[in-house]
Amino acid sequence: MIRVLLADDQSLVRAGFHALLDAQPDIEVVGEAADGEEALRRVAEVRPDVVLMDIRMPLLDGLAATRRITEDDTLDGVKVVMLTTFELDEYVFEAIRAGASGFLVKDTEPDELLRAVRAVVEGDALLSPGVTRRLIAEFAARSKAPARAAGLAELTDREREVMALVGIGLSNEEIARRLVVSPLTAKTHVSRTMVKLGARDRAQLVVLAYESGLVRPGWLG
Repeated sequence: MIRVLLADDQSLVRAGFHALLDAQPDIEVVGEAADGEEALRRVAEVRPDVVLMDIRMPLLDGLAATRRITEDDTLDGVKVVMLTTFELDEYVFEAIRAGASGFLVKDTEPDELLRAVRAVVEGDALLSPGVTRRLIAEFAARSKAPARAAGLAELTDREREVMALVGIGLSNEEIARRLVVSPLTAKTHVSRTMVKLGARDRAQLVVLAYESGLVRPGWLG
């Protein structure tokens, strides 16, 4: 079972997500929180696999709460997906840099939400299907100046190539087609690259691709 915690200050949003998720045979909602401080307490208590975290909440916002979760070694393995009302939320890229595994707009289609929850547990999540590659580049342009990421020199030429393709938003299947390899081979390259760079998931690999200068905003192919 995939254990999910819902953190949102709007009770109707929590109720809707709760009903949808709990109706799935492989997903269980193990808790709810109405603000960032409560979210931190509940995460420590129930240790969910995934936290659906509103980016704007009282007492402690979702960005700060996410950073606290991802920096806590005792909560290693807890994935955070940010929830936002608008795709062009100015804090989205900062949320990814803070350790979030991705984000979803609140009016996303039910099937997309379910796919995202299942995917993030596998480490394959990136961003909401409603978020375009243009948006990835837009927020990447606001990130800090490129600096060589620790471990980048350890990557093979193929792994650098794969990391760049991940950085422009390609899925494993799309990378496989681009490089004329099997999806399993593409996934293996992605996994090895993440291990070498110490990236906790695919979203952080995207951040590292931009921050290292391996990919620059505008390289959308």
